[in-house]
Amino acid sequence: MQPDVKIMSTEILSDNWYTLKKVTYEYKRRNGDWQTQSREAYDRGNGAVILLYNVQTRTVILTRQFRLPSFINGNSSGMLIEACAGLLDENNPEECIRREAEEETGYRIRDVRKIFDAYMSPGSVTEILHFFIAAYDHQMKVNDGGGLAHEQEEIEVLEVPVAEAMEMITRGEIRDGKTIMLLQYIKLNGIL
Repeated sequence: MQPDVKIMSTEILSDNWYTLKKVTYEYKRRNGDWQTQSREAYDRGNGAVILLYNVQTRTVILTRQFRLPSFINGNSSGMLIEACAGLLDENNPEECIRREAEEETGYRIRDVRKIFDAYMSPGSVTEILHFFIAAYDHQMKVNDGGGLAHEQEEIEVLEVPVAEAMEMITRGEIRDGKTIMLLQYIKLNGIL
């Protein structure tokens, strides 16, 4: 069912890092009444995420980096373990994730498989995240990874047995939603 929505006004509250907008709109409820609502939406663009896996060694490549929002919300170190990800920046999702994988992990991956798209926080963020998986081996390693200095990235690359990664979720060491979704995907689908 397509809802009836009329945008009444849009106000930019911030465009410092990305864009935070306040949108006032009319929404037609199921009973036919129109209701005026106002919400804020953070537009940071769309992104892509990938989990690199090795069938022979039963390992995955993850990253660890400081994430300010997690620190502000009680993560005392601010460090999060994640799958490699990045914003699209006008690239298509597959081009983006190939570039990000090489920049962040040091692996130049070949066969990329898109598995689904998802809104990660649709109550406040406009971003659609494109999810990918790809096999890797050590011959694909072309540099040390770690991200780009001019993007202020300082990324640690981790090679973790998939069984250990699943235990890390249970212990609360992996708390990133996109990473948990990808790890569960490869387990549920018998990839590792």
